[in-house]
Amino acid sequence: MLHVVLFQPEIAPNTGNIGRMCALTRSRLHLIHPLGFVINDRNLRRAGMDYWQSLDVHEHADWAAFRLSPHAPRRLWLFTTKATRVFWDVTYADGDGFVFGCESAGVPSWLHQELAAERVTIPHANEALRSLNLSTAAGVACYEGLRQLRLSHSAAASAEAREVH
Repeated sequence: MLHVVLFQPEIAPNTGNIGRMCALTRSRLHLIHPLGFVINDRNLRRAGMDYWQSLDVHEHADWAAFRLSPHAPRRLWLFTTKATRVFWDVTYADGDGFVFGCESAGVPSWLHQELAAERVTIPHANEALRSLNLSTAAGVACYEGLRQLRLSHSAAASAEAREVH
């Protein structure tokens, strides 16, 4: 399982879209408070509320509570425009978590420092533009992680099949 971690998300439709993706991919969604909206049918319906009942979602009062949670990811990767390592140059593992900051400001500097060795970026061709939308970036990251896990599981299954024969 992969984990998508949203640090203080501000826009309900982004969170709804990410929740829908997590439900479809069986990824766990972590929401770090404070949120910029109330989780209710009115705020999330169009973006993914009908999937919310199928979603493995955990809310945390703050970053410290998230880190102490028994449901937290094993390893974290901070997706940020302030990184030099490209996200597809990382080998992801089952149980990894992808951390995304809020839409207006990303994550605070103390969190950049905490995850300095685990910062990655999604490259883009037009350097004049800032970044992808939060829900798009989360989707790109999650599906790359799933692609890698599928490939590693396929390779392990192939090796196991060769050993049996």
